Amino acid sequence: MPSEHETVGAYALGILDDAEATAFEAHLAGCEWCAQQLDELAGMEPMLAALADLPGSGSTPSIGDSLSAKPTPRLVERLVDEVAEKRAQKRRRSFYMIAAAAALIIAGPLAAIAANSGGSSGGGQVTASSAQTAFSAMADKQSATDASSGASATIGTEQKDWGTQAVLELKNVKGPLKCSLVAVAKNGQRVTMSSWSVPNWGYGIPDAQTEESKKPLYIGGATAFKPNEIDHFEVVTFDGKKLVQVNA
Repeated sequence: MPSEHETVGAYALGILDDAEATAFEAHLAGCEWCAQQLDELAGMEPMLAALADLPGSGSTPSIGDSLSAKPTPRLVERLVDEVAEKRAQKRRRSFYMIAAAAALIIAGPLAAIAANSGGSSGGGQVTASSAQTAFSAMADKQSATDASSGASATIGTEQKDWGTQAVLELKNVKGPLKCSLVAVAKNGQRVTMSSWSVPNWGYGIPDAQTEESKKPLYIGGATAFKPNEIDHFEVVTFDGKKLVQVNA
């Protein structure tokens, strides 16, 4: 490998002198490999500051020094490895979410299915209540009603190899609203499992004038978290209002 290729990590950290940086930039203009590596290593300077206190890092420049002192080649190598691992973790998370979506497609259109007939909403009608059928078959269900909003939710969950499949039964919610089902993990991380619109006539309204309004909404979602990693679920509007919370 040409020596210029080995310089990309140091260039990303901004630790080359003017002559070295100029030489590398001339090489970079015609090297697709280095351009790709430089893109992968973008944002390394904040990581350098974060790793400054690692054992064995040697004399590492402080943030205030603006990298005026060069880190050792060993530290540069460790930083590059750290970025590679972070990128790999991101790719793995993306893979899990794609797997979850694929599983929902195979199992049936759970990700955005209302089990009512649609009424005045127009468009295609749901003829097979796949989400409701999946909900009925789920043994693990938890329910809650919010005293403020009046919304009532029951969430069925089922563990999968890739994480958790869930189906929400939502009642006593009037529109127009745009809502999301959010899983909140025990570590505090929040993941949106699905989203939908609530029409004017609403879902699961007990004293509604039409049959469509009386029927609950059944909608599926998925997350890479396992059931034992989830603390609770929230139904929230797009403007941040929590309609109801259900413990896992």
